[in-house]
Amino acid sequence: MKKVILFICLFPLLTSVVHATSNGTNSYNIEVDLTDTKSLQRGARIFINYCLSCHSASYMRYNRLGKDLGISEQTLKENFMFGTDKSGETMKIAMKPSESKVFFGVSPPDLSVIARARGADWLYSYFLSFYSDPSRPFGVNNLQFKDTAMPHVLWELQGFQRPVYNTVTRGDGSSVKVIEGLETGSPGKLSPQEYEETVYDLVNFLVYLSEPVKLKREKIGIWVIIYLLVLLPVAYKLKKEYWRDVK
Repeated sequence: MKKVILFICLFPLLTSVVHATSNGTNSYNIEVDLTDTKSLQRGARIFINYCLSCHSASYMRYNRLGKDLGISEQTLKENFMFGTDKSGETMKIAMKPSESKVFFGVSPPDLSVIARARGADWLYSYFLSFYSDPSRPFGVNNLQFKDTAMPHVLWELQGFQRPVYNTVTRGDGSSVKVIEGLETGSPGKLSPQEYEETVYDLVNFLVYLSEPVKLKREKIGIWVIIYLLVLLPVAYKLKKEYWRDVK
């Protein structure tokens, strides 16, 4: 009985440790807030304007998006729905996978559950880690995802960063240049702080997109756990009463 209660108490801690381990080491850490509707609305606007032309979100419907984020159907049609006029449609793109593979060398992934696959910290670090690299097809590379096939779609907001190199001596005596950081090259429309806030809103939206029912699920889960804890001593008493006659 004591072991069961201890497991119930420690289970949330164990799952959080596993989650942290699976995410790996990140350069940046953020705390998303799915209750911040304004942030989610801004993130949805950024996603529509900069991401949806290449990346689909085929598990999300426009009317569900509008309902969850408090966006009217009229606003959806005027500012969000550029590929369809039916609010019940999913967020798909017109470009075919075969075409995108020709353009980018690989088909851009669907972003419906990218936040669950990569984690919020990884995505935040990714959008902040683009830097100029003339050797790459689109002229940019990324510290978080080396040799990424994706262009820096937010370049006009952030501008371009350039790498800062440091010479490291190996064990065999040879030297190699490694990137130890990034610095501002050509500035964009936003200041560094404003760009970080913009990326935060985008990542916040991607986390919502990966599990729109998360807040409701967590609320229901709390009540389920409370119910089970209340029921536990009753079930234990019934078990003792039942087995007393059997013995």
